[in-house]
Amino acid sequence: MTAETIPAPSSWRTAGGVIVRRHVEALPHDGATQPLIDALDTRPGVLLASSYDYPGRYVRFDLGFTDPPLVFTARMTGLAGAEVDIRALNARGRVLLPAITRALGDHPHVTGLMIDEDQVTARILDGPAEFPEEDRSRQPSAFSAIRAIIDLFASPEDPHLGLYGAFGYDIALAFERIPLVRKRMSDHRDIVLYLPDRVISVDHAARRAWSIAYDFTVDGASTDDLPREVHADIAAPPAANAAADDMGPGEYAAVVEAALPEFAAGNLFEVVPGRVFRRPATTPPSELFRRLCRRNPAPYGFLINLGRSEHLIGASPEMYVRVTGRRIETCPISGTIARGRDAIEDAERIRTLLASAKEEAELTMCTDVDRNDKSRVSVPGSVRIVGRRQIEMYSRLIHTVDHVEGMLADGYDALDAFLSHCWAVTVTGAPKRAAMSWIERMEKSPRAWYGGAIGRIGFDGDMNTGLTLRTIRVKAGVAEVRAGATLLFDSEPAAEEAETVLKASAMIDVLERPDQERREAVPPRPGKGRRILLVDHEDSFVHPLSAYLKATGAETVTWRAPLAADLPARLAPDLAVLSPGPRSPADFGMNATLDLLTAARIPIFGVCLGLQGIVEYFG
Repeated sequence: MTAETIPAPSSWRTAGGVIVRRHVEALPHDGATQPLIDALDTRPGVLLASSYDYPGRYVRFDLGFTDPPLVFTARMTGLAGAEVDIRALNARGRVLLPAITRALGDHPHVTGLMIDEDQVTARILDGPAEFPEEDRSRQPSAFSAIRAIIDLFASPEDPHLGLYGAFGYDIALAFERIPLVRKRMSDHRDIVLYLPDRVISVDHAARRAWSIAYDFTVDGASTDDLPREVHADIAAPPAANAAADDMGPGEYAAVVEAALPEFAAGNLFEVVPGRVFRRPATTPPSELFRRLCRRNPAPYGFLINLGRSEHLIGASPEMYVRVTGRRIETCPISGTIARGRDAIEDAERIRTLLASAKEEAELTMCTDVDRNDKSRVSVPGSVRIVGRRQIEMYSRLIHTVDHVEGMLADGYDALDAFLSHCWAVTVTGAPKRAAMSWIERMEKSPRAWYGGAIGRIGFDGDMNTGLTLRTIRVKAGVAEVRAGATLLFDSEPAAEEAETVLKASAMIDVLERPDQERREAVPPRPGKGRRILLVDHEDSFVHPLSAYLKATGAETVTWRAPLAADLPARLAPDLAVLSPGPRSPADFGMNATLDLLTAARIPIFGVCLGLQGIVEYFG
């Protein structure tokens, strides 16, 4: 997410004739979103929270709201159709509904409008069986209705007003017209988007925060002075016995085994099957989100109350599609290794990751397909890689990432860019259509929101979305975490299964371990009550030596050689440590030092030059 200049109060008329008035109020930076986080436990809304900095890519920025006046919901039907529902959540939404009804009614892809005071439902016409690939993103779909709403509210005046929410994985199956194999639940939803009328915006770099409120006038009716609150959800109790994981030990490895012949036959080049881990949802979504932010900072953090007792809580590392003006950006991630115990071990892991031909091949394939997707809607020659195999580090994982850009061609918009990439190769595979068909057959359960996207479609034409990864889905008292691994022809089944467990571990940790249980182990202090004399031979390594010894609980004191004759007796140390140094022991009068120490019967330990001096002294 990118920081944006907060606009001043103003008013304007949108492309569809809606009058918008904007009110801006400064807020204290610290804690600006905390009431919002708590409210999202029971109230519909979205918080998008970037807590990760990367030059030229990500800055720390929050944007969120509760109690939106309108919610847009869509469900795919058949190979290409869709049903859409736009519902007013309060009296303010009812003011907007007539304009939205007209916008939908005027769109050639929308039919079967059914209207009442609080709701408009419609069906999207089935598209033609054949069409040019250049027009695929403009075929009838739920995005036809989304485009009608965007056109109604379109204006360059404001960077925050827009549609916020989640896009489910099945959108891609409809886009590519892939038949469903797994049964979807009756309450399955593919898109949930909110239109807010008040957002909290926080720029962490500038340490500034604002509340930006909007009022609307449609056909002479105004939202002025109408209440913003909507009906609150009642949280579902934790499931007494959460359903088991959808794969037991060894089952994911068997899926990997099943993929290997597909690679050998050339049917697949790469595929990313997933699996589900389930736990009882015993913790409020707000607390899960706070734990996640503290433990796993990410560029696409989110807490979304989807209504119907369903939440998404995530910390996605991967940009899906970002559109700024005419520029399209994506950041494919492929190539993963576990973090080390410290910076030194991290460096070794990074070296291993960058040296891996398999990990390089995975990312190369992802980026190759990403460029192909972008070329469908971009100016010829504008697609290029602006970052190659760059390292991004997260709480438990290190990734290699590419950064790809293109420029939207005339006749295309942000929705075209969004659809042309669905979904990223990093969660599907290549060839993409074959990989998605194979995944639909081989996975044990529908993906729902996993592998889709979360984010914002701006009425100013911009878009910022992240892939729905590293996500906890809470529904009906059950928490689900889905994770996958990228398979190639030389994948090792056991290793790939282990990778899925590693990827899910951060989310499982958030579900199962409260923050107060994360205590650092108290190191043993065998040196407590002891005094150690360090003899310095002009080598700065004596200071780390002193620190190591202090860590045992000992008291340390450092004196540079040569020592005063009465020093050992005066200090009465329990141990003397002779430091490293240049040249030879004789240059520091080490024999005289050893005479003093042995006469005082003080134990002696030598390092490098110090050890050399001890050996020479004692023969």
